[in-house]
Amino acid sequence: MRVLIAEDHALLRDGLIRLLEAHDFTVVEAVDNGPRLVPALVEHRPDVAVVDVRLPPTFTDEGLKAAIEARQQVPGLPILVLSQYVEQLYARELLTGGGGAVGYLLKDRVSNVAEFLDSVRRVAAGGTAMDPDVIGQLLARSTRDSPVARLTPRESEVLGLMAEGRSNAAIAAALFVTEKAVSKHTNNIFAKLDLPPSEDDNRRVMAVLTYLSSR
Repeated sequence: MRVLIAEDHALLRDGLIRLLEAHDFTVVEAVDNGPRLVPALVEHRPDVAVVDVRLPPTFTDEGLKAAIEARQQVPGLPILVLSQYVEQLYARELLTGGGGAVGYLLKDRVSNVAEFLDSVRRVAAGGTAMDPDVIGQLLARSTRDSPVARLTPRESEVLGLMAEGRSNAAIAAALFVTEKAVSKHTNNIFAKLDLPPSEDDNRRVMAVLTYLSSR
């Protein structure tokens, strides 16, 4: 699997390269600034890009803007964003492009190697990988007229876990319910969010995007 990294801190950048290459990923390029990121993404078209939100020269939102611009030029380009803090606007902007293949993790999640690698693979496969802390803060901004306002508290809980990228089996284990109960909740979620029948994985991604981008 081909990965492009955008990270300005040399130690973290080198650590990401070593970690990914040790688990059979191929790092096609590692950039350390915003201006280089878009050309690199368009040139390499990696299977997934791991991108820091804040990059030189201004350390504001260069990484995010570059990721959004690259996805406009290469629709569906998988992007996993890393950030030091929960930045709600950045998360919503990334998600408004739709189509899945996006993730948003806090940098301290990288220390959990198995979780981080699973997130990289999930985004590369077209899914979503959202940090629980990001989801929690987005939930706090829920509005009455958002599509997810139709959901029951349990359905919102199920969808929040779905946004983390968990399978029905994992959701059932987390909530101490049966997979059959989770399946019923997910079907209710799809119906309430007006998502027409399609491949299950695609509907899961669209449900998560609706859930997050409406906040």
